[in-house]
Amino acid sequence: MLRLLSCLIATAFLSLSTTSAQEKPNFIFILADDLGYGDLGCFGSEHIKTPHLDQMAAEGMKLTDFYSGATVCAPSRCVLMTGLHMGHCWVRGNANNQNKQTLQPGEITVPGELKKAGYATALFGKWGLGELDSVGHPMKHGFDDFYGYLNQRHAHNFYPEFIIDQYEKVMLRNKYAPEWIKMRTQQGKEDDGAGWATEETKLDYVPDLVMERTYKWLEEVRDQPFFLYLSINMPHANNEATRGTGDGQEVPDYDIYADKDWSNPDKGQAAMITRMDGYVGKVIELLKEWGIADNTLIMFTSDNGPHTEGGNDMEFFNANGPVRGMKRDLTDGGIRVPTIAWWPGTVPAGSVSDRPAYFGDVLATACELVGLQLPEGRDSLSFLPTLMGEKDQETAPYLYWESYEKGGKQALRFGKWKVVKEPWIGGPIQLYNVVDDMGEEKDLASQLPEIVQQAERYLEEAHIRSPEWTPPAPKKK
Repeated sequence: MLRLLSCLIATAFLSLSTTSAQEKPNFIFILADDLGYGDLGCFGSEHIKTPHLDQMAAEGMKLTDFYSGATVCAPSRCVLMTGLHMGHCWVRGNANNQNKQTLQPGEITVPGELKKAGYATALFGKWGLGELDSVGHPMKHGFDDFYGYLNQRHAHNFYPEFIIDQYEKVMLRNKYAPEWIKMRTQQGKEDDGAGWATEETKLDYVPDLVMERTYKWLEEVRDQPFFLYLSINMPHANNEATRGTGDGQEVPDYDIYADKDWSNPDKGQAAMITRMDGYVGKVIELLKEWGIADNTLIMFTSDNGPHTEGGNDMEFFNANGPVRGMKRDLTDGGIRVPTIAWWPGTVPAGSVSDRPAYFGDVLATACELVGLQLPEGRDSLSFLPTLMGEKDQETAPYLYWESYEKGGKQALRFGKWKVVKEPWIGGPIQLYNVVDDMGEEKDLASQLPEIVQQAERYLEEAHIRSPEWTPPAPKKK
């Protein structure tokens, strides 16, 4: 009798544990590359069609005051992974020095924490924080699976000769253009995967390959809790192709834009975004088909503001929408990014949040999502209550950014106030009320000295000197 009772208790406990595991919410974080605040239909685009993302916004929440981790790729992704803002994290800019742009051993990361809660984890697409044989490889930082680009220049190339599958370099059918091979030979550079293919040798389009791997992995893990970081390198330009051919917006076809009276780079820019929109639609379709949509949080956003590096006309598309600036700026056009959260039955449909948040908050949000305690020392505050429709939740004293390019600069967002200090060393502080002045057109610094003094204290507090990153010295007049 005791044995039977023990068996019944054990069976009940096993059933409860299994149910609990199945009910852990899945988390998919989709990151576009250089997508502007105004590049989606649901954020005001009049030229680019994004029906799936528009529907996702209609069924979920638009986060209108959500910010990236930085104004360029690598540090933005470092902030996202570690929950540390740019004044504290290791990777603070794009760099040719790989040590400066490599995630260090033992770093706390979003996938690393979620694995503690039993999650399957994968990164498909662009990493940019460590090379094949380095300590920064994503599978050394919490990911079970990886397929895509490790090197950022490699990720410029949509038709490369190879791709990285976990720890292996896998050859594709694409072949570099003769002009690029000649250029590399003359410069004596190692093959990092950058370049461009000729029309005749464009056979494997990597974003399509990345998505095929994504769909396959999702099907494999759909019966267990999972975290997917889908880092799509669209609509980033192939910078090398732009310099070589004048058109860096690489896409297999121009689709619905083929007959437009636009330049080819503009057709390519729009087609890339619409193609990416289709990828997101397919992911949602599969989740619904498998019956796990109601247990899956999807976030879609961009790593920084828009670009003109592919020969595309940013002004024609109004890519930055109502905000001012672009990639490499610390006005909101460089860092405020179009963001959508979708979780049927949990995130209120058709909702909008103007609560400021940023990439660093993803770590705390993920921890709260799965019932983990946030590791100490992070610049991270969960916005899960906001996603669930709660109006009043804790806010951080400020959000912080810094940049080492173009003379260097710093920026803050605290409450309705936005501060830009440029140049970093000795430059003036610009102060904007971004609630009433979203385009940061009216500098209020001279009128509000007390707010400026508060900002100066925050700027001093936020930046901890890095041995690898030194603020640029002011130029001598």
